[in-house]
Amino acid sequence: MRINIEGKDWSQMINTKDKVADAAASARPYVERALRDKELRDNVRSAYSSARAVYDELASRRKVSDAATQLVADKDLQDEIRHAIGELRNAAGRVSDVKHGAPQAGRAAKNGLLLVVGIAVGLLLNPVTGPFLRRVLGRKLFGGGNGFVYQGNGSKS
Repeated sequence: MRINIEGKDWSQMINTKDKVADAAASARPYVERALRDKELRDNVRSAYSSARAVYDELASRRKVSDAATQLVADKDLQDEIRHAIGELRNAAGRVSDVKHGAPQAGRAAKNGLLLVVGIAVGLLLNPVTGPFLRRVLGRKLFGGGNGFVYQGNGSKS
């Protein structure tokens, strides 16, 4: 049996209430971070003021084409947009710290090792630096002798 309160189904109201409670619970760490983190607030405030300045400048134009022309031509306006985007990126980075937590030392070491291995492989396989580095590495690992010469085309010499 369902109770009908002013046209709403009681089970739908409970479901909606649960959804709101879940949304509030998932937003709580971000809100707490915003309340405690002065740098995050400063980033958001600065991004808002930059975006507002750009909007006010562009909104004063009657035509969209005039606004677009000004956006393309005005370097100060472009710098203001870059500043707003940079501040939003900084704020997003600080908020993502809440989401992911601090990186573990093991993960950082693994990522560093992968980076070094990737750079080494890239240098060894690079057509410009690769032959020289492979030759130097071969001499260091296997000695300086010319006992083995690779003939790629199959000829004997």
